[in-house]
Amino acid sequence: MVKVVIDLRMVRGPLHGIARYALELARRIPPLEPGWQFVGLTGPSGVPGDLGELAPRIPLVKCSADFLAPAEQPALAAALARLEPDLFHATSFSVPALWWGPLVATLHDANHLALPEGRSRTRTAYYRLVVGPRARRARALITVSEFSRLELARHLELPGERLQVISNGVDAAFRAPPPSELDDFRARRGLPPRYFAAIGSIKPHKNMKVLRSIATALPAPLALLAGRGARRALGFDESVLELSPLPDADLVRFYAAACAVLVPSYYEGFGLPALEAMACGGPVIAADAGAHREVVGSAGLLVDPHDEAAWKAACQRVFRDEALRRQLSEAGITRASRFSWDECAQRTLQVYRRAMGRA
Repeated sequence: MVKVVIDLRMVRGPLHGIARYALELARRIPPLEPGWQFVGLTGPSGVPGDLGELAPRIPLVKCSADFLAPAEQPALAAALARLEPDLFHATSFSVPALWWGPLVATLHDANHLALPEGRSRTRTAYYRLVVGPRARRARALITVSEFSRLELARHLELPGERLQVISNGVDAAFRAPPPSELDDFRARRGLPPRYFAAIGSIKPHKNMKVLRSIATALPAPLALLAGRGARRALGFDESVLELSPLPDADLVRFYAAACAVLVPSYYEGFGLPALEAMACGGPVIAADAGAHREVVGSAGLLVDPHDEAAWKAACQRVFRDEALRRQLSEAGITRASRFSWDECAQRTLQVYRRAMGRA
């Protein structure tokens, strides 16, 4: 029986885009190939217990060291030697340097090499000595956008044709909810009838600082979803509303209830928050940079990531123009429907088959 191990070691704490990607594949690929055995490799603490529908339904095996911990590589090699898979899918940039079995690797972006603030001697050395060489020997390489394909090829000195683009998807749970749910959500979360939703984190490339100086001048309050303590860490005014991480059901409502969803990141390998917001009917204003051009396209407003005046003007325009909000909402829903986790899983399974000579 064919055994495939899917890397879930990065699934810990609040979900980020790469963790969701790995979980979506782990729940959608196995039913497509019931004759194979699928195993999820987790960190030493396993996966969080509050994953809901995303909770893996395949057997899970713990690795003895955490994702990117100092002892990661020998621990990963030991786990894979014990499991003896016919294929290992490294679902992030953490690839095995000490295990030379059949590998498929998904590289989501090149931000640690492309961005000055993301570079460090340790991380640069990791990419040069581990990621690049191992990627060249992988059976197959996947990335999530044409932007990332070009960036990875350039920074890792890989032939561009070695990287296959398979877009992320959006789950059916991300859909426009009825107005009654939005009223209840705003009341429960202490949000005003109208607000701008800002999505990101304190990482510099997420570019939340472009909103900092305009937040108090916006025609509606800014509601920040960027991790606990982000308002203070980013220097936002106390009038900015800060939310704790939201479960998916409330995340849907947060997007849908907003006047507009602001995604200012200037370097995105894909841009899953923008896609999920569009699927929920939230009008999107995103940075005209990275993969946002591919994902959002003309279904949202794309703004110079560093032009504060342009962000303010775009917010004011969407706030005042009901017809524009409706147009962006409808266009976003239509565009988001093109991105499917089921299609992502099916195409990824085809990569597995080709990597093992079973296509």
